[in-house]
Amino acid sequence: MNTQIKTHSEIQTEPLGTRVAFHPFLVGMNHTQLTLLTDSAVARHFNTNQTILREGDFANGFYLIETGKVALESEAGFGESIRIQIIGAGDLLGWSWMFPPYVWQFTAGAIEPTAALFFYAAILREYCEKDHSLGYELLKRISAVMVTRLQAAHDQMLSLYSKPRISREPLMRDTRLPTEAGTFPK
Repeated sequence: MNTQIKTHSEIQTEPLGTRVAFHPFLVGMNHTQLTLLTDSAVARHFNTNQTILREGDFANGFYLIETGKVALESEAGFGESIRIQIIGAGDLLGWSWMFPPYVWQFTAGAIEPTAALFFYAAILREYCEKDHSLGYELLKRISAVMVTRLQAAHDQMLSLYSKPRISREPLMRDTRLPTEAGTFPK
């Protein structure tokens, strides 16, 4: 099969319906399902270092990446974040729109110029209620992505905690009080 990767400008000139129908994440969906998806879609573009979605914010839809690369990160606390995965053309970004309380589980930002299709959650949830086959198809595909993302997060956490800790600070401070003699009890 001769698959040619299209450039950002080539993709932008194609009709939205064509872009939806030929996105790898949606391959195999029927005409009716693709029409409903196109009805809820808009094209989006993100510049390098632009935040696409932020962990903890309301999840109002999902993105299908057409070109570019996006870094998925999770808050580690103390203002730090951990990079979970880098995704690119052909990938899904955002599954939180499908599950209450509809809150993003990761932060995502473009690490290079990125073109994506955005699908509005409110419209799609309504369509999924009316056409259960659409909801089932989306659930099957999104579930596969969720498993991959959660495994990536798991692997990343294991790699962080399996590294030797190099610090001058103790892991835990001694909270015992000294005895009258000024020594700590054993």
